[in-house]
This record gives sequence, structure tokens and C-alpha cells, in this order.
Amino acid sequence: MKSNNTSEPHIEYKRITDWPEDDRPREKLLNHGADTLTDAELLAILIRTGTRNATAVDIGKQLIKKYGTLYQMSHRTAQELIDEKIPGLKKAKVITLLAAITIGKRIANDIKHTKKIQVHSPEVIAEMFISQMQSLKQEKFYIVMLDSANHYIRDVEITNGTLNSSLAHPREVFRPAIAEPAASIILLHNHPSGNPEPSSEDMQITKQLVEAGKIIGIPVHDHIIIAGHTFTSFAERGLI
Repeated sequence: MKSNNTSEPHIEYKRITDWPEDDRPREKLLNHGADTLTDAELLAILIRTGTRNATAVDIGKQLIKKYGTLYQMSHRTAQELIDEKIPGLKKAKVITLLAAITIGKRIANDIKHTKKIQVHSPEVIAEMFISQMQSLKQEKFYIVMLDSANHYIRDVEITNGTLNSSLAHPREVFRPAIAEPAASIILLHNHPSGNPEPSSEDMQITKQLVEAGKIIGIPVHDHIIIAGHTFTSFAERGLI
């Protein structure tokens, strides 16, 4: 994901209030729209105030220089940002930044999920989830629910932690699918190690859930493992 390349003002004034009005981030947003602001200027609006030697825009530039893009910065925890000890970026400002970034993520996720998506291949599901799962540091297990025409309905997180048969019990997996009701489901989880190969536990759980789906009448179409930028589909490999 590329950063916004909108040119930034070359100003030597230490205070943003000394800048020409059209170069101040807030006034620029009001007069010309948010899309005209650089990533650093958008961050500056959230940061609000600078230090004696740096404006809020300067602090925003430091963050972009360090992390490359807003997307890469968005995967940092509050503590990681606090530990960087960037002058002018204290705990309250870090909290504000991460809250704003999370709102953006949720809006993007809502837009993505309100579209009527037909799941005609594993790539469709992989593209939906890779961006939100590729940097997770622990395993999460989801079910993706489909209607009778294989349209995406919604997804539900079932477990958070190392996947095993006690966590992914058929009762917990199929309860939301029955309540929806869903015509079928796709299993989905991530491998933080970056290795997309199914483990023996993954194979065992999948077999158990496929058999349970047959009994309940809600078939399991696939089990997809997200590992970094790649994925593995049990259906493509003939494992389901």
C-alpha cells in the first residue's frame, strides 16, 4: 500500500499557526478536502500539538519515515508506539492515533462485507481476509457463512489462540451457522509462523467438522489457512 504522495509545504516556521492558511492541515482539509492532505498532515490533525522544536506535521513525518505507510503503522500496538519515544508522541496521542486507524479499518471492513460477494473460488475469501490476518501474532479461527447461492453472509470469530479440537468444537462452530441460518460454511484460520502447510491438528479438526456438517446439514465447503501473503485451500488440494 503506497503512501499519499501529495506534496507537503516547505515551511521553516516552528508553529503551524504561523503558516499560510492554505498550508495548515486543518484549514487545508476544510477548504480543499481531506484527500488533498498528505499522510503526515492527516496524522498531524490527530496529534494536534507539537513540541518546542517540532510541529505536529514534523511528528507525523517522523512516523511515516519510520514505518513507511499508514498501513504498516496500523499493525503496531500502542505500547510499541509508546516505546519508540518519539518526542511529542505521548500515551494519549498514541491512543488517539490507533483509535482513528481502527475506525478506518472497520469502515473499510464494513464496506467490503456489505457488498454481495459470490464465493466462487478460495481466492475470493483469501483476498477478503489476508490484509487483516497476515500480521496477527496469534491464531484466530473463523467461519465464513454462505447462502444457498454461495454468497457471503458474514463471518464469525470462533476462537482466539492456538487451534485445537477442544477450541474448535462442532457445537461452537455450527451454532452461529444454524442461527443465521447459513446454507454452508468455510473454515478459516491463520498461521502466524508464515507456513501455509496444514498441521496434523488442522487435518484432524477439518475432518471432524466436515463430518459434523454432513450430520447437521450445513456442509463445509473449504478450510483456508492464511499465512502472510499466501494461503492454502483444503478444497483445492482435495483434502475435503
